Amino acid sequence: MLRACRNCGTRRSLRTWLVQILSVASFTYFWLFPPIVLGFPLSMVILIYFGVVTIIDLEHRLILHPTSIVGAVLGLIVGTYIHSRADGLLGGLGKSLLGGLFGFGIMFLLYQLGALVARFRARRMQAAGQEDDEEEALGGGDVYLLGVLGLMLGWDLIVYALIRGILLGGLVSAILIIGLLLRRRYSSDALMTFIPYGPYFIISAFFALFL
Repeated sequence: MLRACRNCGTRRSLRTWLVQILSVASFTYFWLFPPIVLGFPLSMVILIYFGVVTIIDLEHRLILHPTSIVGAVLGLIVGTYIHSRADGLLGGLGKSLLGGLFGFGIMFLLYQLGALVARFRARRMQAAGQEDDEEEALGGGDVYLLGVLGLMLGWDLIVYALIRGILLGGLVSAILIIGLLLRRRYSSDALMTFIPYGPYFIISAFFALFL
């Protein structure tokens, strides 16, 4: 009933209300206008999964392994279902698996590039007399997430979803950098500012699946 916690009295956050409102609005929209390919029930399951991943990543900058495992199963089902309409069951399964491999592989290469950036940042922090906080430039959970989204979209769409997600995240990062420059805090805060990248990939995949 969205009441305060009975144990500690903490009230529900604004995020809780936003999630409830957006969820009800989305469910209502998909019920009135169900996606032609996926239909209403499967669309709702995908929407719930996307919401869980997005909220956890926004609040904690984590994509948890259990959500990745569930997502892999869901992604294989969704991808096979979508692509089997044109390529048959085996063709749809193959296209889904190839998409998962593409998404995971490309993101793994970017993750290795991010590891180089993280090492550079660690050296900068140590040179400034600060202790390395072992933050990653790109989280390992993002690699698994792109594998999940690749299973859903197939190899022919995951590349476009990846590019759109990177551009969207880059746009937000540029806005943050401009804000730091305007406040004359870029040099001190830039390397300590982090954004979760999962939500941008989720938005890109949502666009590909439903719009």
